[in-house]
Amino acid sequence: MRISQRAQAVAPFYAMEFAKHAAMLEADGHRVVRLNIGEPDFGATPVVREAMRAAMDGRPMAYTAALGLPALREAIAGFYADEHGVEVDPARVVVTAGASAALLLTAAALVDPGDEVIIGDPSYPCNRQIMESFGARVRLVPATAENRFQVDAAAVREHWSDRTAGVMIATPSNPTGTSIPTAELTAICDLARSRNAWRLVDEIYLNLSDHDAQGRPPQTAVALDPGAVVVNSFSKYFGMTGWRLGWCVLPPALVPAVERLAQNYFICPSTPAQVAALACFTPEARAVCEQRRLEFAARRALVLDGLSRIGLPVPVRPDGAFYVYIDISGTGLTSWEFCERALQEAHVALTPGRDFGTHSADTHVRLSYTASIPDLGEGLTRLSRFVASL
Repeated sequence: MRISQRAQAVAPFYAMEFAKHAAMLEADGHRVVRLNIGEPDFGATPVVREAMRAAMDGRPMAYTAALGLPALREAIAGFYADEHGVEVDPARVVVTAGASAALLLTAAALVDPGDEVIIGDPSYPCNRQIMESFGARVRLVPATAENRFQVDAAAVREHWSDRTAGVMIATPSNPTGTSIPTAELTAICDLARSRNAWRLVDEIYLNLSDHDAQGRPPQTAVALDPGAVVVNSFSKYFGMTGWRLGWCVLPPALVPAVERLAQNYFICPSTPAQVAALACFTPEARAVCEQRRLEFAARRALVLDGLSRIGLPVPVRPDGAFYVYIDISGTGLTSWEFCERALQEAHVALTPGRDFGTHSADTHVRLSYTASIPDLGEGLTRLSRFVASL
């Protein structure tokens, strides 16, 4: 059987590879502290779980429209108004089978073979894999600690070429948990728009970000650039990873193309997941999600303090998501060696920088603080002993 060059070119998702190794250790009877996967341990809120139970009452679960349930599209638009003070036409909202499907659909709609796409390094690996699957030439732009591990307008301008078709940004970022300042994000979008290039902003972790001194959440790119594609998800803030439900907000001209692609690629997102997700926007669910956001902030403080005591520096304090990006260069190990040995010797699962690009691949490791506080404490204790043994 001949395997396509596309499939052969796709690199493994190393976070998932380490998860497999952790599962093998657990099968042998070891207790592994899993700090490698970005999956909140809370799960969906109680009101959403109850909504799913109520939906499974024997009613037919037929296909919805390819763009999603109209009521859910309206609820998402209302979320932008309530949370961010920006009016969004529900006709611009597309419900998808996870944020991954939103990225696939928009890449299919925007990318032609040979197009160049600017993405920061480090960044979420699947973003560049999706772009390359549609023939894009991804230009990874190194992002340093001095710039919060994020690209800025100057770097985008410097790496722009005649083949550049678009810019893909994630704020807050996976793996660093850092966000782009609003003024800088606006400058990047303005630059790309002035050169007739598309802008795709991944805001999957936006609503887990810290609020400002006045208690206001960060601004969404929907308000900064109405012509951008903005992707979000029910997985992180709403704790619904396995439900596979996301959304994107599109410029009006792009909606018909994405609808045709969605009809052919996916038919529609999961109907029961969409029905239950309506409960995400109730006051009860929102209150629980906000409590969890504060819980993640407490976990972050615990992790940063513990890493400081161990002597593992975090060059940039994260302000969103649930990751810290650790500089392990002082240990004398590469990030891959550090993660392999931490798993085998300390039974702590982490993710090497190799997953997220090339610039800091050998010197940095991602830790996900989605585990409980007791598990985080245990993981830090084990890491302390491991680093001391080096």
